[in-house]
Amino acid sequence: MIMPGILSHYYENSAGPFSNLSVLPLEQAEQILEEIRRNGNRFASQRAADYLKKRFALEIKIRKLFEEKGGKPKLARPHYMILGTCPWVREWYVDGQELQIKLALIPKDRVSFTYGDSFPAMNYRDGKPYRGQVYIESELEEIIKRYGLPQEWNPDGKGGPERYIEAQVWDDVPLKEYLRVDC
Repeated sequence: MIMPGILSHYYENSAGPFSNLSVLPLEQAEQILEEIRRNGNRFASQRAADYLKKRFALEIKIRKLFEEKGGKPKLARPHYMILGTCPWVREWYVDGQELQIKLALIPKDRVSFTYGDSFPAMNYRDGKPYRGQVYIESELEEIIKRYGLPQEWNPDGKGGPERYIEAQVWDDVPLKEYLRVDC
């Protein structure tokens, strides 16, 4: 199996790419998430009341594990992408959009990966060997060889929560042309 050479990002057109609640203070992020819940028209509207507190703690854990493997994150909170493509993610949004960036444009010490979305990948306790793990790019080929690309073997989610390999980009610079603020 060939490792994809791109990272994809899916987002709501009206919000623009890389609009991440995690970069906001918790109170402000909670207010925005509550508005999304009231509208009920996005995937995020289904998130639990304590989601953001758990997300913030999870990001700290992922960052620490990444640093232990030699990662040099420049951000406290990552930008989220998917290794390869996963077009059904556009369905999470009212007017879903996709952008792609070559993986080679992201410095290797600025991107970490989880096998599956980081939330279930880091929280589920079902004995699967990739749970609770953070990977670096040099480990991906072996991981894909061993387990496959989730978007290929589990496109409908019937095989569990693994539906893609998530990439956490820990630097604004490689994404600067897509960000709404200066780096």
